[in-house]
Amino acid sequence: MATRFSTLGRFPTTRLRRNRQSDWSRRLVAETKLSADDLIWPVFVQEGTNARTQVASMPGVDRLSVDLFVEAAKEARDLGIPAIAIFPETDPAAKTPDAREAYNPGNLVCRAIQAVKKSVDGIGVVCDVALDPFNSDGHDGIVRDGIILNDESVEALIKQAIVQTEAGADIQAPSDMMDGRIGAIRKALDAKGYENAQIMSYAAKYASGFYNPFRDAIGSSGALKGDKKTYQMDYANSDEALREVGFDIEEGADMVMVKPGLPYLDIVRRVKDAFGVPTYAYQVSGEYAMLRGACERGWLDWNKVLIETLTSFKRAGCDGILTYGAVDAAKLLKAK
Repeated sequence: MATRFSTLGRFPTTRLRRNRQSDWSRRLVAETKLSADDLIWPVFVQEGTNARTQVASMPGVDRLSVDLFVEAAKEARDLGIPAIAIFPETDPAAKTPDAREAYNPGNLVCRAIQAVKKSVDGIGVVCDVALDPFNSDGHDGIVRDGIILNDESVEALIKQAIVQTEAGADIQAPSDMMDGRIGAIRKALDAKGYENAQIMSYAAKYASGFYNPFRDAIGSSGALKGDKKTYQMDYANSDEALREVGFDIEEGADMVMVKPGLPYLDIVRRVKDAFGVPTYAYQVSGEYAMLRGACERGWLDWNKVLIETLTSFKRAGCDGILTYGAVDAAKLLKAK
């Protein structure tokens, strides 16, 4: 069958390698451009002062106390990274079945937001809206008799989104995958006078095996009872992702996200083509750990595969990428 490419020239009059023969020419014809503007840096925070703890399953990633988190935010801003995302390691003693620490105005997340907003101008703060860092069952929602409760969980998520916004967060990013939570959070924020608070929905979040290092980082891996397959998506499904994204847009999401990243770039492409809204993806902990682990063993070159994979996100249709390699990528792009 003839395609639109079949009449676009023939060898030897057409030689596609001509445009590849020098660096300046390759840059001139590049179809996809990656810059620091495309990056969001997820950072883990912990209690303490001048405290830094390496996440064993994520080489090069540390949990930071709030004072060091502020310094990290300054570094990100100075590198041109537009936003940082906060994820807490919660004291196990503060974890309860109702996850009420999630909406404590004095919790670690709110204190980290306030510290950054007080000291660092020109960078956005993204906050996760989910209960797993605070839930003694390790789930994104409230559990009763082994069932993750949808509507009761949404009520807790609303409270969490409000206290984080009151603390100064710019973007609320619900990652819980409860039905109806985007509309409920949007309505509650508007009622509180936060009409300009942005929502970045984890609209198509899959029940994936790539999340384990993240759970180590926030301290929920040991607490998790069962799995998350009753609320996160089946990785076999693609059409369902479009339904999820469509619902969230209708409910008021300003931006949507696909998670994980590399194994789901087909979903990114479908979402972008179908809706044309700002679309993001998360290069999750397992993806990061897999690449860094191979690089530490000398099997891959970190600088090369980092930029290559992030460019593939852009090529698939992402307007931005959450990646633990954001600072490394921004430095490489700046040097380039």
